[in-house]
Amino acid sequence: MELAHTRFAMKLDEKLVRLVRELGMAVDALEFSPPVVHVYNPLDYARAAAEQYLRRFARRGIDALWLGMNPGPFGMVQTGVPFGEVAAVRDWLRIDAPIRRPRCEHPRRPIEGLACRRSEVSGKRLWGFAAERFGTPERFFARYFVWNYCPLAFLSASGANLTPDKLGAAERLRLQQPCDRALEQIVELLEPRVLVGVGAFATARLRALAEREGLACGTLLHPSPASPRANRGWAEQAERDLRELGLACGGASG
Repeated sequence: MELAHTRFAMKLDEKLVRLVRELGMAVDALEFSPPVVHVYNPLDYARAAAEQYLRRFARRGIDALWLGMNPGPFGMVQTGVPFGEVAAVRDWLRIDAPIRRPRCEHPRRPIEGLACRRSEVSGKRLWGFAAERFGTPERFFARYFVWNYCPLAFLSASGANLTPDKLGAAERLRLQQPCDRALEQIVELLEPRVLVGVGAFATARLRALAEREGLACGTLLHPSPASPRANRGWAEQAERDLRELGLACGGASG
């Protein structure tokens, strides 16, 4: 029985890895105009880490998929893991795959990988919540999986982070096509019973899919330090959001 489960899990891993590689190549072919001057694709230069995350933690039949918007400059941009604050990725998730340098770096945003000393506040809050409420990654990922809708990070000439909602309409539409397609396939593979958008943007991308698939869909307050509500106690608000969706805030389901 255990051997059969392992073969089933490996099959899921292979499908997810293939899907994510295809997504990485599809978005790599896109072009963007100013104010975007640099585009980072961690599914390329941090592919080994992203795939280690997928292989180690993705499960079928989870309670919920948590979906973020896109990589942050000191999170997934550095580590290849969604909301990938370096200390959490290295010390709690135990991701240790090598991270290469991208072909073209912004001089103010070097890729330092797991050696990066900057902390991504959003990721520190999200993975800190998971560690505090669930204890181990295995208990958290038995119920949930965390992913980003868009794998690209966009930088202006100054090095400022530009989120996908700031792109021009035509560029945003071209980006949404491969991202929507990948999201639909990820949901099909993971079979979550609830879709959770971390923030309004991700929730908006999930709602149409949720309606088509007959899935519950809700929002988790984004842990960004730019959010006054998040700064007044994000973990407590996240726990309330999850309970309203009928989701577990600890190791047990329900």
